[in-house]
Amino acid sequence: MATYRKRGPYQWEARIRKKGYPTTCKTFDSKADAEAWAKDIETNMNKSLFVSAKEAEQYTLSECLDRYIEKYTPRLKHGKREADRARFIQRRKIAHRIMATIRAKDIADFRREREAEGASGNTVRLDFALLSKLFNYARSDWGMESLQNPVELAAKPKPAKGRDRRLEDGEEEKLLEAASPAFQAVILFALETAMRREEIASLQWKNVNVKSRYVYLLETKNSEARTVPLSAAAVDILKSLPRMDGEERVFGMTADQITDAMKKVRAKTGLEDIRFHDLRHEATSRFFENTDLDVMEVNAITGHKTLQMLSRYTHLRTARLAYRLAGGKRGSPLLG
Repeated sequence: MATYRKRGPYQWEARIRKKGYPTTCKTFDSKADAEAWAKDIETNMNKSLFVSAKEAEQYTLSECLDRYIEKYTPRLKHGKREADRARFIQRRKIAHRIMATIRAKDIADFRREREAEGASGNTVRLDFALLSKLFNYARSDWGMESLQNPVELAAKPKPAKGRDRRLEDGEEEKLLEAASPAFQAVILFALETAMRREEIASLQWKNVNVKSRYVYLLETKNSEARTVPLSAAAVDILKSLPRMDGEERVFGMTADQITDAMKKVRAKTGLEDIRFHDLRHEATSRFFENTDLDVMEVNAITGHKTLQMLSRYTHLRTARLAYRLAGGKRGSPLLG
C-alpha cells in the first residue's frame, strides 16, 4: 500500500510497498499529485503491468555512456571511433540528464544544437544511431525496461546528398605526378577496381589470385565478403608491386596512411575538393561509361548494399549520352 510523507514545506513523497515488487517512491509538488501517481502504480501492480523505473531514474546519460564505452565499443570493428563519439556526447548538456527524463524534444534540441555548430546531417545521424543503441541496451540489458527510446520519436536530419565529384581532364595525371610511387599504385588500383580505402589497405597477398584475375575481400564496409574481378590493368599493377618479406599487405599502406598521402597530393596539386573516395565514384562511373557491364554485374564488383545506392552512379557524361543516342555502342571510343 502507499504511504505519504511531507518533504520540506512544499513537496510530498509517495512510497509504495507491495509483496513481490521493489519499494517504489517518487516526490511531487502536491499531495494530490502523489496520490494520483500512487493509484496508477498500484493499479498496474495489481494487473501485473508494473515495470520499475528505479534504474532509469538513477543514472544519467553520461554514466550510461561510460558503461557503453566500457562494455560495448570493444566489440566493434571501429571501437575507438565509437568511443570518441560517445565521449563527445558526454560533453554536451544533455549528458547530465537522468535517463528517464530525456524526451524526444531533448533529442531534437541536441540535433538543432549540433546543426547550429555546422555538423553535417550524416554526422548527426551517427550521433543519433549511438544514442538509439544506448537506450535500447539500457532497456534490454541494464534493467531499465520502463524507458522509451526518445531517439525513435525525434525527427532525423536529412541524409547528405551523395558526392558526385568526377575527375576532369588532366586531373588524374596531376594526382599521379604528385603521388609517391607507392601511392600511385593505390590510386590506379582504386580507379580500376572501385575498391574502398579500407578494402585496399587491408588487402593481403594470400587473398590475391593473379592467375584467375580476382581478389577476395574478407571484410568490407557492409560486413559481407566479396570477390572482385580484375581488369588487365589491375593485374599489371599487382604484378608491378614489390613483395616485401614479412609484409602481408599488398600495398603496404594503412588506411590512415592512404588518407595522409591523399592530403599531400591535394596540397601539391591544388585540387582541394578531391577526396580518395571520389576515386571509387569515378571508377564506378567508368564501368557504366566504358564497358558493357549491366547494373547487377557492376554491383557484384563494387559491393554497393542496394541497387538504389548504385543508381546514382549510372549517370554518364553528356557527350557519351549523345553518342549512345546516336547509335554508338557502350564502351566503344567516341568519334571526333
